[in-house]
Amino acid sequence: MTILETTRRNSIAEVTMNRPDFFNALSFELLDALIETFGELTADDSVRCIVLKGAGPAFMAGGDIKMFKESLDLSPADRAEKFTKDIKATEPLVRAITAARQPVIAAVHGPAAGFGVSLAAMCDLVYASSEAYFMMAYVQIGTSPDGASTWFLPRIVGYRRAMELALLGDKFNAETAERYGLVNDVFPADKFDDEVNRIAERLVQGPPLAHAQIKRLFKMSTTNDLDDQLAAEVESFAEMSSSNDFAEGVSAFLEKRKPSFTGRKK
Repeated sequence: MTILETTRRNSIAEVTMNRPDFFNALSFELLDALIETFGELTADDSVRCIVLKGAGPAFMAGGDIKMFKESLDLSPADRAEKFTKDIKATEPLVRAITAARQPVIAAVHGPAAGFGVSLAAMCDLVYASSEAYFMMAYVQIGTSPDGASTWFLPRIVGYRRAMELALLGDKFNAETAERYGLVNDVFPADKFDDEVNRIAERLVQGPPLAHAQIKRLFKMSTTNDLDDQLAAEVESFAEMSSSNDFAEGVSAFLEKRKPSFTGRKK
């Protein structure tokens, strides 16, 4: 069984985590496959949207608790050394997803717990099935969050709400996740795949160069002051105005037709 499956359709790359018997818990093998796959897809100009999914009943149930149990045989010092190495090993995945030029969608159809919440939060858009639920869960095993969730969540749901989710570790449903701002929209379970695909199809019809710039500008805004952000917007708009996509978009608007974006700069 392939631990990670990738399918392509109309410039959409669907990446499916395939450990259904373990609720797609993050193993070293799955982590390595995710890092390699996102590295390949984000460098491929023919891919305009990436959809991350989970096989079976869950999106991702977080870390592998059986592996955590095995670590209890180590001394406290050795255990700390092991998890320092293990947690740092997830950083290339965080960077690969957040650095992607293409929009990355998390399609959460079932439980997302622990690192599963982190994984969804690091994507650009998150859509949930009505049967999905979320749970930070780290406090349940006496530890603190990883996967950059302490960076993403305060920026997505706000400081107070992020603290509540992490400190209490309660389970919350898809509708609550949407109300918090963690999820963009919730779709009925029987229509979930079709709705996510509809959005992905819209994205691949959009201008890939502009999508990349939009992502870059929003990321910069978290550290820029207002003057720096204004300057970045000027630079970005000027660069986009020299692209074929800009010329096509303006022409299509005036001619009242659907634009055909190619992603070519000139």
